[in-house]
Amino acid sequence: MDQRRLILFLVFSFSLVMLWEGWIKHNNPAPAAQTTAAAGAAADGSVPTPSAGLAASQNAVPGGQAATATAPRTVVETDLLRAEVSAEGGDIVRLELKQHQASGESDANFVLLDDGSVRHQYFAQSGLIGEGLPTHKTLFALPASELALKDGEDQVELRLQAPEQNGLQVTKVMRFQRGSYLIDVSYEINNGSGQAIAPHAYFQLTRDGNAAEQVEAFGVNTFTGPAFFTDAEKFQKVHFDDITEGKAKFVKNASDGWVAMVQHYFVSAWLPEQGAQREYFARPLGNNLFSAGLIMPVAAIEPGAQATVGTRLYAGPQEQDKLEGIAPGLDLVVDYGWLTVIAAPLFWVLSWFHKLTGNWGWAIILVTVALKLLFFPLSAASYKSMAKMRVLGPRLQRMKELYGNDKAKMQQEMMNLYRTEKINPLGGCLPILVQIPVFIALYWVLLGSVEMRHAPWLGWIQDLSAKDPYFILPIIMGASMLIQMKLNPTPPDPIQAKVMMAMPIVFTFMFLWFPSGLVLYWVVNNILSIAQQWQITRMIESAKPGSKDA
Repeated sequence: MDQRRLILFLVFSFSLVMLWEGWIKHNNPAPAAQTTAAAGAAADGSVPTPSAGLAASQNAVPGGQAATATAPRTVVETDLLRAEVSAEGGDIVRLELKQHQASGESDANFVLLDDGSVRHQYFAQSGLIGEGLPTHKTLFALPASELALKDGEDQVELRLQAPEQNGLQVTKVMRFQRGSYLIDVSYEINNGSGQAIAPHAYFQLTRDGNAAEQVEAFGVNTFTGPAFFTDAEKFQKVHFDDITEGKAKFVKNASDGWVAMVQHYFVSAWLPEQGAQREYFARPLGNNLFSAGLIMPVAAIEPGAQATVGTRLYAGPQEQDKLEGIAPGLDLVVDYGWLTVIAAPLFWVLSWFHKLTGNWGWAIILVTVALKLLFFPLSAASYKSMAKMRVLGPRLQRMKELYGNDKAKMQQEMMNLYRTEKINPLGGCLPILVQIPVFIALYWVLLGSVEMRHAPWLGWIQDLSAKDPYFILPIIMGASMLIQMKLNPTPPDPIQAKVMMAMPIVFTFMFLWFPSGLVLYWVVNNILSIAQQWQITRMIESAKPGSKDA
């Protein structure tokens, strides 16, 4: 039957696409380690160098290396963050997100920025460029005690004093806000020298090239790496291997936008003010470390004058309802792949239902019902076609007995029968064609939305973004598929019949490792389809000959 061939083709095409994508990402070679500093770097290879006048004649050359593990640290704690700040450069070398649990652990906070003690090397670094000015390698004086946001306070401020050189006094100031993942980072520059200075400030994110997190289904690795955004070029992802090979393409000079380091569910980004000229860079640092950031000029500071330069750092979850309000285009770090046009509105509808129910599992169920209602006319036409095919089963079997040895004749007689009875043998395929893009889009929504991470439904389902720990939903889904097969007309070809009956087993095995939220969607969709198909089949089979449904 053409209908079943198409179904099989779609099923296995989807499986092959997902498996191929997972294989490519899983086997993508790790970026080669670089052992020499980039040309044009400062003498110690650690400080980025601005191009002349921040013009396009020379790109910024980043430097940097892992923060020294032995440097003293201080801790700043808010209601959402626990940050460890190193005396070396005032870098944030470890950042715990207190509202998000570590993967596979129930009592540990998720660590975004890290000194390598957990898994990754990942730092937020900054400094000034100019003679006598502190860089991210300068040792700052730390406060005498750790800082914590107290009850009734809206912010806590960390002030780090750099050693005075040539009359230049610099204080690095970091402000942490209550209920926010934004950190204000600035430099207060007091020019006590006898001459004017025109420094630059740089802000960079330094990270190793290892993938942040591997998704269980098909071994798919979501994107990990730098990303840039400007009004002119929009969102640009940069892969680590392209940086290594010198093929990275991104905007170099702009007066707007931001630079980020993106990983599964989380992001860190430097967000300078709109209108301020900046130069973006991304370069390998060696030992599988990469740096992406920006350089901004500071207006000339006359002798005896003071100036302040700074920007904001966002380091937290990719919460879609908040990112767009933080900076233009920041919500684009949530990557739904090539079906964003479907996935984005699908997530919006899911969020709306979540506000009504307070539970993402029930929101998925309501979205499934809504989609079923939306495609009800298509489904009804499909099930009517299949029900009529079921009624014609005996006649088709008779044709097989008469013309079994003459395939062409049998095909001709079948087409005549379909034409006489006004049946479209492919009528059942349209709902499947419509559902597959929705299915894949929902897969990416569950895969890429931090809101689903560790989101419970009920009972044993405590994380809709992870597989069912007891495989109960996949087994229910397989049983529902088997019931659907029983309601469909039996294929005349015994080989096709066996293949169709094997599909529930194949799907059950595939769905064992799918996110439980996705399996929940498929189970509810199957149950609604069974109810609709059973009702239409009962109506068709009980109709009298000559009726309009016959």
